[in-house]
Amino acid sequence: MTRICGIDPGPREFAWVIWDGTRVIECGDAPNYHAHSFAAATSGSRVAVEWIESFGMAVGREVFETVFSIGRMATLANVRLVPRRDVKLHICGSPRAKDANIRQALIDRFGTVGTKKAPGPLWGISKHRWSALAVAVTAFDLEHTDHEATFHRECG
Repeated sequence: MTRICGIDPGPREFAWVIWDGTRVIECGDAPNYHAHSFAAATSGSRVAVEWIESFGMAVGREVFETVFSIGRMATLANVRLVPRRDVKLHICGSPRAKDANIRQALIDRFGTVGTKKAPGPLWGISKHRWSALAVAVTAFDLEHTDHEATFHRECG
């Protein structure tokens, strides 16, 4: 079974989720300086990283640091760059969707996070891991709906 590791990059750390199409296998957060060891650990999974797109607005240092960390990850693993807009369209059907809309759409589709005693299919997901899950689900679905599809924005 194919596993997709979705990554929500940040200027100093990233959130990650390994998704098998039905449930979260593993998830976590890690500082960017652990990207090398993380890439080696995900060798059995495809890796999809959220890509930053510019819409003509001024950006600050954190955006450039995030883009730099995405570039480092792309050199360490064969990654699919998934634009945030594509995630919003795939998960919610609208480019105007907000994080709360994406979170709710994922819960509606897969079920609740659950509790420690009764973990659901999204157990462990919180904060930035929601974005990482959305990237993983989008990449997984796109790869499995078109058998001819390949990672169209691959690096490495």
